[in-house]
Amino acid sequence: MHIFLYGPSGSGKSTLGSLLAQDLEMPFLDLDANIEAHVGMPISSIMRARGEETFRDLESLALKDSVNQPVQVIALGGGALLRAENRALAEAHGQVIFLETDPAVLIERLKQDKNQRPLLAGELESSLRSLLREREDHYGSFPLRVNTGMEPGRILPNIRTLLGRHRLRAMGAPYDVVVHEGGLDDIGNLLTSRGCGGTALLVSDEHVAPLYADCVLASLQKAGFSVELTVIPSGEDHKTVDTVAALWRAALAAGLDRKSTMLALGGGVVSDLTGFAAATFMRGCNWAVLPTTLLSMVDASIGGKTGFDLPEGKNLAGAFYPPRLVLADPQVLSTLPRRELRGGLAEVLKHGVIADPVLFDLCAQGEAAVMQALSQVVKRAVAVKVQVIEQDPYEHGIRAALNFGHTVGHAVELISAYSLQHGEAVAIGMAAETKLAEKLGIAQIGLARQITDALAGVGLPVAIPSGFAPEELVNAMRVDKKKADGVVRFALPVKIGEVKPGVAIDDLMLALEE
Repeated sequence: MHIFLYGPSGSGKSTLGSLLAQDLEMPFLDLDANIEAHVGMPISSIMRARGEETFRDLESLALKDSVNQPVQVIALGGGALLRAENRALAEAHGQVIFLETDPAVLIERLKQDKNQRPLLAGELESSLRSLLREREDHYGSFPLRVNTGMEPGRILPNIRTLLGRHRLRAMGAPYDVVVHEGGLDDIGNLLTSRGCGGTALLVSDEHVAPLYADCVLASLQKAGFSVELTVIPSGEDHKTVDTVAALWRAALAAGLDRKSTMLALGGGVVSDLTGFAAATFMRGCNWAVLPTTLLSMVDASIGGKTGFDLPEGKNLAGAFYPPRLVLADPQVLSTLPRRELRGGLAEVLKHGVIADPVLFDLCAQGEAAVMQALSQVVKRAVAVKVQVIEQDPYEHGIRAALNFGHTVGHAVELISAYSLQHGEAVAIGMAAETKLAEKLGIAQIGLARQITDALAGVGLPVAIPSGFAPEELVNAMRVDKKKADGVVRFALPVKIGEVKPGVAIDDLMLALEE
């Protein structure tokens, strides 16, 4: 889908469009500049010589041509979508981001602009304010809006979050993370546009495959892939080297080679196993992630972590191996059992604690509020994960903040013999580790209550179940992969929006005491 930037003169459409295109590694088209090049004269001259209506006709023709080009970022003129048919065309072929700017900022920018703007002839301020009043209802009708009264470097992340589009470069070969409603139906085209093709293996589990495998297979086949489906048992207890070996054999049977693609359709277990199989099959082939759980959309699918469990603990064997594409389609969450959806909210809340107070506050309003804004929740949580990974792709520093709740959480999950789901265990871990942070003087007083209330408000457990022996939990924490130099290190919250990673704890019983 194209990205259209729209707004009044001076809102920064051309500047931000060019920067956004560079950031996402997409082509950029300035529609006004394209019209000028085609006609051979500036827009001001076109309007003077032929009138505004003729210019609008040229604009409509240019827009029709642009939407038939490969996906690109398109900066629109300030009145390009006044015509209903133009707006319908743009919204049918992409996402329109309205650039919202205070009139005083617009005036200052336009005073420094040498371009002639026929609709702002005469005294600039009065002409601009009159035009803004005239278009107030029109401009106010666009739902996706970004404030541009700041430096471009601060605006671009907001646009990416709103779009649900990110380009990760920190782990070698760049790859895209896309949040796109209905995106599964277009996965074949999305992969071919990223250089994938030929043979493919679709990996799913016994719960997800009956729901979504057919639409993914159809999309891949329509795009020219020769694809086979393999279905693995669901659940953490099947996240083993035996399942990885089964995937290697399935890849061989399907005729995959190093240029082929494995696709993971499912939750975190499916993506971890498929990613590791892809990383090691013929020393590495392409892979893509199609997460179908909230937890995998906002956490497990992003960052290139792959692997499997050992009897001694979770994820003790694995590798960093980035995919070619992560495509999160929030529509599939409609079939997710409520318990699993709540488990994903533990990771969403964790991301809010780490770096997004707005996301935390939204979740703290309770489960009903989250469900009404689920697509926004996914986009904001994904943006936090992407931001952290870009800063620290291999977990040498700040990325360890993503482990908040996971040291105690993994131990609880293991001792429960996985009767507790990952998100439930992480919620318990977040509550326990925040209490630890308060005891150590790292967290603000009251933070444990704030986080615990938010977790309970979306239906998550917050207490270690009775009957779990503290000694067993401590032993489980001691073999956690976050241990370094024989010491277990925690990521502990300081306040909403800040987590301190790398806190060494010798006496692990402290983390279990109320």
